[in-house]
Amino acid sequence: MSYDTDLQLFIDGVWKSGEGRDAHTVVNPVTASGIAEVPYASQSDLEEALAAAQRAWPVWRSTDVEKRSATLHKVASLLRERSEHIGAILTQEQGKILAEAKAEVAGSAQLFDWYAEEIKRDYGRTLVRPAGQLSRVIRQPVGPVATFTPWNFPIYLLAKKVAAALAAGCPVISRPPHETPGCATEMFRALADAGIPKGVAQLVHGDADLISRTLIGSQEIRKVSFTGSTPVGKHLMRLAADSMTRITMELGGHAPVLIFDDCDLEKTLDMVVPQKFRNAGQVCVSPTRFYVQESIYQPFLKGFAERTAKVKVGNGLEADTKMGPLANERRPEAIGALIEDAAAKGARVLAGGHRGNQGFFFEPTLLADVTNEAKIMNEEPFGPVAVTRSFASFDEVIEQANRLPFGLAAFAFTENGRRANLIGDLVESGMVGINTFAISVADAPFGGVKDSGFGSEGGKEGLESYQVVKAIHQA
Repeated sequence: MSYDTDLQLFIDGVWKSGEGRDAHTVVNPVTASGIAEVPYASQSDLEEALAAAQRAWPVWRSTDVEKRSATLHKVASLLRERSEHIGAILTQEQGKILAEAKAEVAGSAQLFDWYAEEIKRDYGRTLVRPAGQLSRVIRQPVGPVATFTPWNFPIYLLAKKVAAALAAGCPVISRPPHETPGCATEMFRALADAGIPKGVAQLVHGDADLISRTLIGSQEIRKVSFTGSTPVGKHLMRLAADSMTRITMELGGHAPVLIFDDCDLEKTLDMVVPQKFRNAGQVCVSPTRFYVQESIYQPFLKGFAERTAKVKVGNGLEADTKMGPLANERRPEAIGALIEDAAAKGARVLAGGHRGNQGFFFEPTLLADVTNEAKIMNEEPFGPVAVTRSFASFDEVIEQANRLPFGLAAFAFTENGRRANLIGDLVESGMVGINTFAISVADAPFGGVKDSGFGSEGGKEGLESYQVVKAIHQA
């Protein structure tokens, strides 16, 4: 299966290719070899995009909501029609297995459909006033938006931002990661083919520092939405402070998983092991720190290790592959260093622990008895490594779950209803899944607390993040 896409910029309704621009090599993580060249936007390209967004802004915000909705529905339809094609591009760029890539495209289409309908339910409210007076509260689009997205879910996370912003009436300029430009390009091709007006949706590949400083520092951009690491998020926040630009930050996590002895252990293992190694663990809400009650700790380790050893690693385009490579050359080395550090501090390697012989592969890995002094207990590994330790009491495990400055997602497995309620209340996290990992869905808010960021995407909260509130009083 060939890498079949034409990597281009999309600015003011026009597709732009190399034409003397700098370029970056796109690498297939299976072979560690280049498969394409993506053109980088120049300073003049960015200025053109900003001017186009500013021109498009009054037109798009005044476009009838039914017409906006129809355009988004058309995008969803095109993404579904092209899911096989886009999924194959995604797999070759990022490494995840084809089934996961196609599911990501389908999820992206669902977001466009959901926001196409949600914008029709965007009601304001009327306040109680004496006869002859009127006070009302309305929501209006914030203005042109800049989005920055990562490579782990390159089309879904892009769609989550773009669909909501467009539904709200905001033009968008998007900068996708250089590792995965093809699937992002295909999403914007669907937008163009759906008839999005010139300047309303624009795609700029290129240098992250140049693009972030230019867009965030401009007077045109009114809102920035970023998904990525905590250090980069804090850097963008500083840039946004100078221009008083609104921001949404979905940053790193290190999700705790609380396994209690009243859970159905075999059923729980059948859920947590595939989820841990989904997308090779390169998931911001990946279950990572497993805290297991003492009485079932050893059976849990045995069952986890047995299942881990059966995960077939290989090219994501092959039907029997269950886990592909990591996304870039930095990840295997970083994962290996974290495992070495944990082992030096007393952790036991019960499965995996080694990188592959080619490409960016790393074995699915299980670590037991990991101490809090190990780096991997304090730094998000963002790879196929599960770290485990036992706990004795409820209070102890809640303390451990809340120990880190991260608070994006947390999970728990228990059949005790009161305990489940307490976990939902006491765990410091933007999202909590109890006996489920299904926390990223179109109609629910997605976001974190503490160093995992602020603001939400998804659900009505995601739409509201691209709006400003106005109170109008009339006597």
